[in-house]
Amino acid sequence: MLRQKLQDDQIAALKSGNKTKLEILRFILAQIKNKEIDKKSELNDEETLVVIKKVTKELKESIVAFEKGKRKDLSDDSKKQLEIVSIYLPEEIGDEDLRQEVEKVIKENQALFDKNQKAIIGICMKKLRSKADPGRIMKILSSYETD
Repeated sequence: MLRQKLQDDQIAALKSGNKTKLEILRFILAQIKNKEIDKKSELNDEETLVVIKKVTKELKESIVAFEKGKRKDLSDDSKKQLEIVSIYLPEEIGDEDLRQEVEKVIKENQALFDKNQKAIIGICMKKLRSKADPGRIMKILSSYETD
């Protein structure tokens, strides 16, 4: 479904002559195709979302690097691409909702959390990565580790 939307938007960008959108969509679809070749089957929406998040992370890193190198032109291009890619990402949950979700995961795995607080990180990442950025999840988890 998500992959189909990407392909449809790629065709629309090609027809409308939107070069920036066409470039980034081609890149994302190529990344998806590479993952499918590795996996030897089609990606589902969640796996496709992981690829899109990886591309988003790379674009953010590029923007930082280009700004450090005083390459405003390249930074601006990456920002435009990031705007396009962001359309395909689901809305992240708010901080309070994320905190409640983390608390719920901790309660469900209380024995493990009491024994080794760091062991809960993997469980939280697996359950919540589609709802929030891993950096935000880690920030909330670190506040529990000091308690």
